[in-house]
Amino acid sequence: MHAVVCIKQVPDTTEVRIDPVTGTLDRRGVPNIVNPEDLHALEAALEFRDRFGGRVTVLTMGPNFAASALRECLALGADEGILLTDRRFAAADTFATTYALWTAIQKIERERGPVDVVLTGRYALDGDTGQVGPGLARRLKVPLLSYVTAVESVDFQARRIVVRRHVEGATVTLESRLPAVLTCSADLNRVRYAPLPALLAAQEAEVTTWTVDDVGADPEQCGLKGSPTIVSKSFVPEPRAGSCRFFEGEPETAAAALVDFLIEQEKIPGFELAGAKEA
Repeated sequence: MHAVVCIKQVPDTTEVRIDPVTGTLDRRGVPNIVNPEDLHALEAALEFRDRFGGRVTVLTMGPNFAASALRECLALGADEGILLTDRRFAAADTFATTYALWTAIQKIERERGPVDVVLTGRYALDGDTGQVGPGLARRLKVPLLSYVTAVESVDFQARRIVVRRHVEGATVTLESRLPAVLTCSADLNRVRYAPLPALLAAQEAEVTTWTVDDVGADPEQCGLKGSPTIVSKSFVPEPRAGSCRFFEGEPETAAAALVDFLIEQEKIPGFELAGAKEA
């Protein structure tokens, strides 16, 4: 079993600020973390390895300091961390990102053997697009299993997997062939803790670094050059003034008072207050 987990190092969005002049993210002094749902993807891969043996490779793209995210994954139990780092990868949108990751996965397969499953988080905190997993599946020409909340069964010999996934208002069970791309939700599992010795060892662990040339990528399809997305403007919405009103009492009384209030405010078209006609 060989699982490749694609992760992203993101700013801790609870502390992100927008530069009022440039309209861009002000990341100064903001700590970087591994995208939380990517950790659930890593946990799923580690559980596969615990049951079936094999190896788990963690892959990311970013500046040199993104190696710290890979070392965190190594501390959790990943076997190898690979960092795509090159100025030509910079400013990539999800289209160019999936291209870069796809070229790296192809190199992994050439040099380390076939990949049975690719996992990633459902979405990244900073972009919130959820496009990288589907984009990878499209480029790899393998099935996509998105929004996975449980793995019912997996058989790497028979190359089959059964998962549960959320859809709007329901949960469905899907069976698919392998290899496949899984985008993982936080409901999928509970991320393990890294033991202290592993944390210390990971600080000195070697991280493999690959450039555009190393993975044989076309520079015209990487980074800003390969990104069709254009961000013309970003801004922080003005806070809206508002108020809150509580309706107290027994549920039936409170509900009736709420309905009367909404009708008075003309929030429910076509309804009139009881007794309005008589008045």
